[in-house]
Amino acid sequence: MTTDTNTYTYTKTAAAAAYAAFVGIDWADSQHAVAIQETGGGIEELWLRAAPEAVHAWAADLAVRFGGAPVAVGVELSKGALIEVLRGYAHIDIFPLNPATTKHYRKAFTPSGAKDDMPDARLQLGLVRDHREKLRPLRARGGADAEIELLSRGRRKLVELKKKLCNTLRDTLKGYYPLALEVAGELGSAMSCKFILRWPELVALKRARPATLRTFYHACGSRGAGLIGERIDKVATAGHITTDPGVLGPTSLVATALARQIKSLCDEIAKFDVRLKAAFAAHAGAGLWGSFPGAGAVFAPRLAAAWGSDRRSYAAAEDMQLYSGVAPVTVRSGDRESVRRRRSRPLFLHQTFWEYANQSYLHCGWARRFVDAQKAVGKKHSTAVRALAFKWIRIMFACWKAGEPYDDACYEEALRRKGSPLAKPAEKAA
Repeated sequence: MTTDTNTYTYTKTAAAAAYAAFVGIDWADSQHAVAIQETGGGIEELWLRAAPEAVHAWAADLAVRFGGAPVAVGVELSKGALIEVLRGYAHIDIFPLNPATTKHYRKAFTPSGAKDDMPDARLQLGLVRDHREKLRPLRARGGADAEIELLSRGRRKLVELKKKLCNTLRDTLKGYYPLALEVAGELGSAMSCKFILRWPELVALKRARPATLRTFYHACGSRGAGLIGERIDKVATAGHITTDPGVLGPTSLVATALARQIKSLCDEIAKFDVRLKAAFAAHAGAGLWGSFPGAGAVFAPRLAAAWGSDRRSYAAAEDMQLYSGVAPVTVRSGDRESVRRRRSRPLFLHQTFWEYANQSYLHCGWARRFVDAQKAVGKKHSTAVRALAFKWIRIMFACWKAGEPYDDACYEEALRRKGSPLAKPAEKAA
């Protein structure tokens, strides 16, 4: 697997660009500290109101002042209102700066630990002016790409919130009503929420007739007679942890409150799924990204958002491997050398590739064989999946550049021709 040791092959275009001016912005809620330096000139400082109209007016003035020539802007943001305003101007190239980068840069010249907004703006200006070959400009984002990316990110946030609530609900039920975890269905599903809202305590559940429970399960789509029978038997034989109303009352209120929130989130996630499906169906890359095994309705749009429609964004697969944090980092000091995973990375992008690779393990033969082979030599599952994501990025890059969908049979045949250990065992034997 490729690692990088201070190599920044993906920013050659940014380094070669001729900028009329460089700008550093230390953002804040009410006003931004701005440092501007025209190429070959001195540094100017100003305070800019954070209101959108003020930022729009300032950005438009830059175009007039420098005749539409490109301006490089360094800021400790990659999203938010300020970024959305600035990325609407073709003459502005935005360089998102990692706050840790600015912090260590500041510490190098201010060991006392002093910090102020305007000096920070000057530091960010210096970073983008002197070290932009080591920075990646923010990618231009079109309407379709932006919609799919924001829908995917929004859906992911709701899913994460649902997971947290489900974990809290699980802990709550374990304390007073553990039977619900066995008979209500998968926690977080619509059926489990309806079950807890209808029977929030074992006392209430035991009063329900078997016919009532069967009707409930059938209405929720659970029709396995054997499974339903097992659940009803468990209800009949279950013992109480407590029947004290002083305990059951407050605790069941917590459980039902959580169940309502989870049910509401399920409904909202379903709305995101409908919007995402429609947006992705209209996307030019729908056929390409939908061709990857296991991508489905969730990961195909996320992959489309990760790569975007501009095929100039990445010159090589290594660019995405490094930027997404899938490629590991080599640490050398004297005679010591170690390879570790990259901790500083765009989290959602990294999650997209890792989670897709993990999903492909269930749907792709060679991917499953690769992960199993990695685990057979002592790798953890997460490490093996990250190595698989590294391979998938190379394949995706080739498909993305060519604009052609992935063909699993073709790739398997290529593995067989090369005598790869990942080729199908039957074909290898033949």
